[in-house]
Amino acid sequence: MGMTPKQVLTRFWGHAAFRPLQEEIIQSVLQGRDTLALLPTGGGKSVCFQVPALLRPGVCLVVTPLIALMKDQAEGLKRRGLPAAAVYSGMPMDEIIRQLDNCLYGNTRFLYLSPERLGTDMMRDYIDRMNVSLLAVDEAHCISQWGYDFRPPYLEIGRVRELIPGVPVIALTATATPEVVVDIQEKLAFAQPNVFSTSFERKNLTYYVFKEEDKLGRLLRILDKTPGTGIVYVRNRRQTREIDEFLRKNGYSSSHYHAGLPAADRHARQEAWINGRTRIMVSTNAFGMGIDKPDVRVVVHLDLPDSLEAYFQEAGRAGRDGKHSHAVLLYEETDLRNIRRYHESSFPPLDEIRRVYRMLGNYLGLAVGSGMDASFDFDLASFCQQYALPRLVVHSILHLLEREGYLMLSPVEDSVSRLHIPMGPEDLYRFQVSNPAYDPFIKLLLRSYSGIFSEPAIINEKELARRAGLSEENVVGVLDYLNQLGVLRYARRRLLPQLVYTTERLNETDLFIAPGAYREREVAAARRLGAVVEYATGASKCRSQQLLSYFGQHDPPRCGLCDVCLQRNRTGLSELEFDSLVGLVKPLLRKEAMAPEQLIMKLEGMDEDRLLKVLQWLRDAGKVVVDPQGRFRWR
Repeated sequence: MGMTPKQVLTRFWGHAAFRPLQEEIIQSVLQGRDTLALLPTGGGKSVCFQVPALLRPGVCLVVTPLIALMKDQAEGLKRRGLPAAAVYSGMPMDEIIRQLDNCLYGNTRFLYLSPERLGTDMMRDYIDRMNVSLLAVDEAHCISQWGYDFRPPYLEIGRVRELIPGVPVIALTATATPEVVVDIQEKLAFAQPNVFSTSFERKNLTYYVFKEEDKLGRLLRILDKTPGTGIVYVRNRRQTREIDEFLRKNGYSSSHYHAGLPAADRHARQEAWINGRTRIMVSTNAFGMGIDKPDVRVVVHLDLPDSLEAYFQEAGRAGRDGKHSHAVLLYEETDLRNIRRYHESSFPPLDEIRRVYRMLGNYLGLAVGSGMDASFDFDLASFCQQYALPRLVVHSILHLLEREGYLMLSPVEDSVSRLHIPMGPEDLYRFQVSNPAYDPFIKLLLRSYSGIFSEPAIINEKELARRAGLSEENVVGVLDYLNQLGVLRYARRRLLPQLVYTTERLNETDLFIAPGAYREREVAAARRLGAVVEYATGASKCRSQQLLSYFGQHDPPRCGLCDVCLQRNRTGLSELEFDSLVGLVKPLLRKEAMAPEQLIMKLEGMDEDRLLKVLQWLRDAGKVVVDPQGRFRWR
């Protein structure tokens, strides 16, 4: 293109300058070096591969597990005049082939792929013939079994590199521990280590944790004290609706969002929130991916997160404009028990996994040795009821079988209706003349969806019905009939999730899950759970310090503003004085319990008032306990 990275950024994105580290990462890629970009949420990861891809001839392969996000990014690139395509599970095969042929013979510059699709023989064949400019791996932590969201299909990426020798890879993630950073580079076969990372520190974002029985009352007080836009994260879909209703009854402008809502509803609610018509969004963790709203002033979690990685990403959606913002976590004792129970259900015994796999095949009427690539409507609630199985355990087993590559569950919310007219305009006109009853409806289709002759359009039956003055049922009937005649191709969106067998159904005894690897993942998940509990219940270390230490930042500074720091500040001591006193008291109270006057005698010349303030703080923070005799002992 004969342009510089900055010229590309200005021409297609309208930005005059790069964000921190973006330009260095882009130059690394342009030099042909394998590159790992560790950028916090909102750090502009997509620009880091999109800009260099436009400066290299060929197609950029982008691997991402988030179907909704890949659709949004592909559409966003098209709006900028950059040809992009997305291929994922559940797409009609003729549509997949059309998109891939455009990569071989057309002008497509970006091809978004799910990791499951990447591993198929057909995709490998296309990639082998494709002029690939760059391999971009988004959410790269998914390739590491030490990461919080390990997905075995990601391991296919390393094998694909054999088909595109000399093509650099750029891996991107917002959150990764030092262990995961090393593992990503090994799994992706980096020629040499090459990591770009910004500090995880967010100086304008203050973290708070409160143990709170009356969460809703505390939520109202938080929102009263914090003007501006906010997000309230909850664990399940039912809570999104209930808390949204609670906020609206209390006079707040709010809405709710979860993956089970129709796509049109999700889009409308998201847009209303982004544009400021709605102040508070109550959501599951489905909300926020790819949304760059800079002026979020507060993020409140009403439930404990599954990991500190997930929490850091979700809390980090506050304050991207650099102005002071707040991230608040509320928990109660029940939450600690629930999160431990959830962990236990996430790792059922291997025999239980095999038993549920057998039941699943029987439920779907699938014979052993058959069913590879077969897709079935699947109602989880009905399956659990028929076999008297706990829903949470079955959900975990399905997730595990998906990770191990045996099957795939495609949510109904990823499904859309598509329409394509394969015949030419002249043939269609002849059909309209011969069938005048269908002429107004076909004209409506042509007015509503431009380009319908060249590529399938995503349609909305409800909207078509409104425009046509018909019922939705009648519209579906007309489309089905025209489809049977061959006038058009109509694929209706699925009404139930789809369960796809990615291998033939096996005998349960042949279902292989390596016990050692399974156990290692369970131990890694237990460590992540322990870190969440420690963050929530620990009241002696600055919240920012806790998070930064978890992500490998050595000796991070205190923020001075979180709930822990504010409590410490009330002692009236400088940080140096406080740390010095704690350093003297800790080894003494670890050896034996002592009353304050005994400590004063041991620490000759110590200011009694200052010592008592430190002891009180240590007691409030749970670091020391006091026995019936009034003696302090280090816990």
